[in-house]
Amino acid sequence: MSQPGFWDTPDDANRVIQELKDIKRQTDPFQKTGSDLKNIEELLDLAETSDTDILNQIGSELAGLDTTLNKLEIDLLLSGKEDMASGFLSIHAGAGGTESCDWASMLFRMYSRWAESNGFSVQMIDFLAGEEAGLKSVTVLIKGDYVYGRLKGENGVHRLVRISPFDANKRRHTSFASVEIIPEIDQDIKIDIKDEDIRVDVYRASGAGGQHVNTTDSAVRITHSPTGIVVQCQTERSQIKNRAMAMKMLKSKLYELELEQRRQETEKQHKQKRKIEWGSQIRSYVMHPYAMVKDHRISIETGNVTAVMDGKIDLFIDGFLKWQVSQANNND
Repeated sequence: MSQPGFWDTPDDANRVIQELKDIKRQTDPFQKTGSDLKNIEELLDLAETSDTDILNQIGSELAGLDTTLNKLEIDLLLSGKEDMASGFLSIHAGAGGTESCDWASMLFRMYSRWAESNGFSVQMIDFLAGEEAGLKSVTVLIKGDYVYGRLKGENGVHRLVRISPFDANKRRHTSFASVEIIPEIDQDIKIDIKDEDIRVDVYRASGAGGQHVNTTDSAVRITHSPTGIVVQCQTERSQIKNRAMAMKMLKSKLYELELEQRRQETEKQHKQKRKIEWGSQIRSYVMHPYAMVKDHRISIETGNVTAVMDGKIDLFIDGFLKWQVSQANNND
């Protein structure tokens, strides 16, 4: 960066700056941990058994160091290039009508709260409301470092068991919704899309609850014929902007598909064409007759359903990352 002419090619310069930021993001926590350890060692040299204040300070420093080390352990598991990316999150209601649409909206709120608590931004891409309540489908772009890496384990079917608020007889209902997360690819990654391989449809967009209905055909749907992938965007007022975002989503999906083929991991949840119904769920959320959220892959569960639905899902996110590494080691 100190070389003459560094800014002569702005695109290359920005890529170098981004690379530096990525490196600093990975190295700074290690340097801070080393500094914290040195501070604790100095406090231990000063401490005496009767010096309660210093001992309490050491205890506080150690607790903070433990939290930092746990975070570093998770960050080390996010080593894939795509792990660092932002992510497109899609939620689709399964069979069950209003019940499943309401469940899909609850999941959307859960992930939105998780994103908010981590300082990530959420940009609406596409939204289809349910006929009576909730939503049939929603796609958002969650912007932030390592969003895809942290959320990739959320791909799959999520199951809800509760007393239905829509059932006058107060019976217990089971609902399903699917979650898909794909990485937002870097601009310097080239994905070849031929004009003859895509079909572009435009239509009139509508917001949630019938509000903010556009008066022009600004919404865009793009179909990629060779793969059957369909993407759509309707949140921008401009058809040009909606098309640009839809193309970005299509490129991201094609990139993820290519990575999938390279890895040859056919059992990844978000690439399996499984029905959104009983027996295919990765996680169950039970609100009646008892309270429990259980991930069926990693055998982690909690009774605090309220906290989970409020976005406290790192227990499952971190558990999946550790489980994934253990599975890879076992296969080796």
